[in-house]
Amino acid sequence: MKWIVSSLLLAIGLALGGWFTGHGFEAGRNARIVTVKGLAERDVKADLALWQLRFVRAGDQLATVQAAIQQDDTAVTAFLTRQGLGPEAIAFRNLEVTDRAAQTWGDGKYPSRYIIVRTVMLRSADVDKVAAAYQASGALVDAGVVLGGENPGNNGGPTYLFDGINALKPAMIAAATKNARDAAEQFARDAGSRLGGIQRASQGVFEILPRDKAPMLQADKQINKTVRVVATLEYRLE
Repeated sequence: MKWIVSSLLLAIGLALGGWFTGHGFEAGRNARIVTVKGLAERDVKADLALWQLRFVRAGDQLATVQAAIQQDDTAVTAFLTRQGLGPEAIAFRNLEVTDRAAQTWGDGKYPSRYIIVRTVMLRSADVDKVAAAYQASGALVDAGVVLGGENPGNNGGPTYLFDGINALKPAMIAAATKNARDAAEQFARDAGSRLGGIQRASQGVFEILPRDKAPMLQADKQINKTVRVVATLEYRLE
């Protein structure tokens, strides 16, 4: 008798297990997931400007070249001061002296023996003053200052940075998440379903883009920028 009861209990257990397993698979097959993206953007203004100015002098007499580069340095400092960018805005100065006669390569023919390049790095939170100074920098050329040095690319203008992105993150993530949920709710209504809970969420990378979307424009060359983030969420449709 005991073994009969045990057999009955085992049979009932197997039957119930099969019922739950079958319905579990059915629920899995019927579960529908919708993936949506939410976008958030903010227009911001750069809060830091960096401007590297390089200017050069060359000649065959070292003392003469040194005196000329010192005059240029004085002219650049005076120009920046007139633009409202005093000595406190100058991050550092660097001096490079090249003696071509001491070089081990080349054929010994060169137009000038000595080349001196002075670099002045400007760092300021007043981005408008830096931009205005750059627009007026032709006055330095008119004064005889040879900008560019041996690497003209270093005088490609100021670089404008935005350092306040951490303060924007909470509000922007909330806005992107809300936009994604609004899209998911619309999808659920169109599908005749009800929106369930979040299955998975992924926050995209915060991007700093140029506000003006013209070709070849770089964000670090524009004072005005756009911060963008895209959130990706998966919802269950019930």
